[in-house]
Amino acid sequence: MKVMLGVLALGGLLTGCALLGPPPQVGPAESTGGYDRPAPQAQAPGATGVAPAAQPAPFQPAPAQPQQPPPPVPKEFVLGAAATALVGEAHTQERSRDFGLAAQTLERALSIEPRNPLVWIELGRENILAGNPTQAYGMGRKALYLASGDSRAQARAWELIAASLRAQGRNDEAYVAEEKAVSLSPN
Repeated sequence: MKVMLGVLALGGLLTGCALLGPPPQVGPAESTGGYDRPAPQAQAPGATGVAPAAQPAPFQPAPAQPQQPPPPVPKEFVLGAAATALVGEAHTQERSRDFGLAAQTLERALSIEPRNPLVWIELGRENILAGNPTQAYGMGRKALYLASGDSRAQARAWELIAASLRAQGRNDEAYVAEEKAVSLSPN
C-alpha cells in the first residue's frame, strides 16, 4: 500500500514538472537553485548576420489596467413556472373561501422558491385574509429582507406590512409603511 502511494506521489510530481516546462535559461553568472548552467556558445559577429530574436520572459503579468465596475443591474424577482401555477391554484382556493388549503398550496410554492420575496408576500396576503395579521407582518418583513435590490418587490412588501398593521389596529405605523411603499413604487 505504501509503495503504491509512493508511486502515485512520484507520478504526480513528474506530471507537475512536465506541465511546467523547462526552466528559463540563465546567464553564466546566474545560478538556478544550486545548478550552474554552461554559458551559451558565442558566435563570431557576422557569422550568420542574424541576431537571435528576443523572447518574452515567461509568466510576465499583463499590464495593469484600471478596472471599472460593471453598472449595477436592477434586480427584479419573478415567480418560476411551478410557483406561478401554485399561486394561481391558491387564488382559486381563496375565491372558494378555503383559506387553509390556499395557505398550504402557497407553502408548497414556498418550498420550491424559499428565497423569492413574491411567494412570501402571497403567503402573507393569504394570512391577512385568514385572520392572521401578526403572521402576515412577519412574512412582510421576511419579504422585505429578501427583496433587496428590487424596488417593486420592496414596495409590495411594504404594502403587505401596512395591511397587516392596519388589520392589527396600528394605523399610525400602517401609514408610515404605506408612505414607504409609495416612495418605492415605480409609478
